[in-house]
Amino acid sequence: MRFCPKCGTQVSFQTPPGDNRERAVCANCHHIDYDNPNVITGTIPIFENKVLLCKRNIEPRLGYWTLPAGFMENQETTKEGALRETLEESGSDAICGPAFSMISIPHINQIHLFYLARLPKADFHPTEESSEVELFDYDQIPWDDIAFSSVSKTLKFYLEDLKNGSFEFHEDTIYPVE
Repeated sequence: MRFCPKCGTQVSFQTPPGDNRERAVCANCHHIDYDNPNVITGTIPIFENKVLLCKRNIEPRLGYWTLPAGFMENQETTKEGALRETLEESGSDAICGPAFSMISIPHINQIHLFYLARLPKADFHPTEESSEVELFDYDQIPWDDIAFSSVSKTLKFYLEDLKNGSFEFHEDTIYPVE
């Protein structure tokens, strides 16, 4: 950010009194811009012991498979966002279960939150955001073509919990590869 969103004056970066991080501060109207992480929310949609994956029809990672997920919108809950994204990316009306995984990705200022979900019927189709939408047997997941490491981690947590017969909430962090 170079200019104040309130008055248009050029901002400077400084640590405001009582804060512990550098922020964009306007010397004219004293607005402080708090640039906070984005929340990505989605589902792990299951139908008859198969997981629904979407092949991305948009960047980033065009042509790779992912769980249906995307940026949470203002004035919606994380569950509402997860279900909206599932509908937008797969055409499916999922039934949302409990939160399953939360993965922090601090180097890109994101938090990925996935919910367990059930599909009441095999009703899905390609959308503007997904060139293909398909149910995969657990042993047929295209691991080499998964779009995001948060999705890979979440799917691995799911399969491990399935094997153990008990689903728990998982929290993890992804750091940049050096």
